[in-house]
Amino acid sequence: MDQKNVRNFAIIAHIDHGKSTLSDRFLELTKTVEKRDMKAQLLDQMDLERERGITIKLQPVRMNYLPTGQAGEVNGEKYVLNLIDTPGHVDFGYEVSRSLAAVEGAVLLVDATKGVQAQTLSNLYLAIEQGLEIIPVVNKVDLPNADAPKVKKEIIHVLGCKEEDIFEVSGKTGLGVDNLLGEIVNKIPSPQGDAEKPLRALIFDSKYDTYKGVVAYIRVLDGRVKRDDKVTMMAGGADSNVVEVGYFKPDFQKFDELVAGDIGYLATGFKSVEFCRVGDTITNTQMYEKDQRMKTNLITPLPGYKKVTPMVYASFYPTEGDDYNFMRDALDKLKLNDAAFEFEPESSQALGRGFRCGFLGMLHLEIIQSRMEREFEISPTITTPSVVYEIEVKGKAERTKIYSATEMPDPSMLEKIYEPYAKLDIISPAVHLGSIMEVMRNTRAQYLNTEYIDSERIILSFDCPLTDVITNLHDDLKSASSGYASMNYEIRDYRPNDLVKMDILVAGEKFDAFSRIVPRENAITEGKTVVEKLKDSIPKQNFLIALQATIGGKVIARESIQAFRKDVTSGLYGGDITRKRKLLEKQKKGKKKMRTMGRVNIPSDAFLAVLKK
Repeated sequence: MDQKNVRNFAIIAHIDHGKSTLSDRFLELTKTVEKRDMKAQLLDQMDLERERGITIKLQPVRMNYLPTGQAGEVNGEKYVLNLIDTPGHVDFGYEVSRSLAAVEGAVLLVDATKGVQAQTLSNLYLAIEQGLEIIPVVNKVDLPNADAPKVKKEIIHVLGCKEEDIFEVSGKTGLGVDNLLGEIVNKIPSPQGDAEKPLRALIFDSKYDTYKGVVAYIRVLDGRVKRDDKVTMMAGGADSNVVEVGYFKPDFQKFDELVAGDIGYLATGFKSVEFCRVGDTITNTQMYEKDQRMKTNLITPLPGYKKVTPMVYASFYPTEGDDYNFMRDALDKLKLNDAAFEFEPESSQALGRGFRCGFLGMLHLEIIQSRMEREFEISPTITTPSVVYEIEVKGKAERTKIYSATEMPDPSMLEKIYEPYAKLDIISPAVHLGSIMEVMRNTRAQYLNTEYIDSERIILSFDCPLTDVITNLHDDLKSASSGYASMNYEIRDYRPNDLVKMDILVAGEKFDAFSRIVPRENAITEGKTVVEKLKDSIPKQNFLIALQATIGGKVIARESIQAFRKDVTSGLYGGDITRKRKLLEKQKKGKKKMRTMGRVNIPSDAFLAVLKK
């Protein structure tokens, strides 16, 4: 296929604006998939994606397209369209950025009933940064409550295009989809690259296949690659013989070779995705070794992606101690198909051995949890999610990352503690401005500005600590705006704050699992909440249990669980009062001894009740 007839593009949009449904119509119109094999959201390969109605993993597909004229006759050359369907949720923004690095154009999709939303803007800015050709499209125009003219004005406001450049389509009925395909062919440039140069291919995704090893999803920039070629990962340094190459139809379809401009897959035979990192450049081993010897730098690596850094951490513990090894195998398999997921072993006094896991956000955590339950039938015990902090210790110039309160040094050694801040954008109807500001007042967010998209919709911008963003803010905003508000956030930087480590003592004994890092101003409230929850969760003992929240050596909140009141005099049937007094004094001494020597066993149910918000 002549590369001037190839078009590489992605579909970007906010969550639930109809990307996967529009992709279905593309597949039908280009006859890529037989009618008998068609089903809703065909490119969403996981059952979890179809059930939730969201895209979690990017999915490429190759389509052959013959443009049609006014009367429906074929008029023109055959084109190859390489489409990448992308997720819309903020947690999977890294998937979108990877997709956009592999294409020349993007279809910006906006729901005619909801208008421009937070992730629409975020994904649009990513596409503009990549210098892509953007085709604005209003979807779902067939719905009774669609307001296409209003949504077009919003798109013009954010994109600065002309009204006649915006397409109206319906992913459900297929209205306007053929015209949109024609515009993709006319407007998106063909890929630039030289098939005769040394191989340079960008890895934009990878997955593990039992039979083929690690399969790299690649965009070939220069050169060509075929089966049995020897290739090198330029950043990782690993070498491999190519097991298989091919296209996505949308399943793997073997082909002889991939050339400059193509999007396809390359089976490496590697047993771990660590050797085949997303963002690496694949080149021909022989040419690379020759280039290294000559030091001519003929082969320059492609600009890759930053390593994905998890920002939210939570601990997973097996409900049964015997399941520890089984859970580790399950997490290993999930990591093979999710480069952003991280985990490492840890142990807890209350819950035993488990794993500290890193996620991109709360939805990412939910997806991993659901996959463990479905694919491995494991229902893990999950602790409260927290973020990564940075600390400065006296006498050390460099900052150190800490992932939980237990890693905090002694306060006398601590110079400063930094926490991650995010730039938060909230898009909402203007009528809900008051209630949204009320929600934000309960956080430590700093107001930046308000921008009006039109007379009815606004964008509110804040700088907010990440820990305030991930703890129920999304749900609170939805409640305050009757479900109309949407939010998007991106990590800005780390800033110093007045944060302290709060410890919980149960009967004078410190339990590390309850320790947490809190703002000093909120410490008393947080401490009171925790000890009250513990009071309701820990069963009574034969002695009084003191529950204390402390900062350093200072007690900031206290509750007591009263002892059982056993009537030791019930067996007496008469006699002098001194007999009763003797028994009561004996009981009193026993309780005092138990208070100093007795140990409180906290059940895991009580432990979870405290940790869950």
